[in-house]
Amino acid sequence: MKIFAAEFIKSCVSPEQFPSGDLHEIAFVGRSNVGKSSLINSLLNRRDLAKVSRTPGKTRTVNVFLISTSDPDIAQFYLVDLPGYGFAKVSKSLRDQWGPLMEGYLVDRASLLAVVLLVDCRVVTEQDRQTIAWLRSIGRNPLIVATKVDKLKPSERVRTLKQTHRDLGLAQGEVLIPHSSMTGDGREWVWGALRDSVGGRQARGS
Repeated sequence: MKIFAAEFIKSCVSPEQFPSGDLHEIAFVGRSNVGKSSLINSLLNRRDLAKVSRTPGKTRTVNVFLISTSDPDIAQFYLVDLPGYGFAKVSKSLRDQWGPLMEGYLVDRASLLAVVLLVDCRVVTEQDRQTIAWLRSIGRNPLIVATKVDKLKPSERVRTLKQTHRDLGLAQGEVLIPHSSMTGDGREWVWGALRDSVGGRQARGS
């Protein structure tokens, strides 16, 4: 699949600023140091479309990108980068603002077709497990991607990913996609899973 265009549209700090129109949306969420910006850039074949920072929690708004691809199932859509949760070194008042904004978006957004949840392949937290459970409770079954697999030695990869799968509480048969923004491993797998998810929901009229 080719990416024809990837353009930053806006940063949103309130629901009134979310995109209007009939384009579908795919949202990305994860811990604040999980490598979300790097994964987005890797998927889109862009070097710095989503800004990568050494400081966890740099994404402090809901950032919206307009994506055009060669795939008819997801020819054009909004990619939505949600603020990270967990270790962001920001004020409590700012963290308190993120919660309602993200919750309102994920619960109420009719144009949201898929949620990609990122976890660090080496470190699973209680927040990761709680986020998966909460997303499922509101009818958003996330596509779960384990990031930073390049940090694992080849001899460690299978064992570590199996442990990550167990630590997340995933059932047998549930998919955990390994991905590396450094090497591009897993990129096509992520796109394939998104295509299946988005195409299935569109066919059901969601």
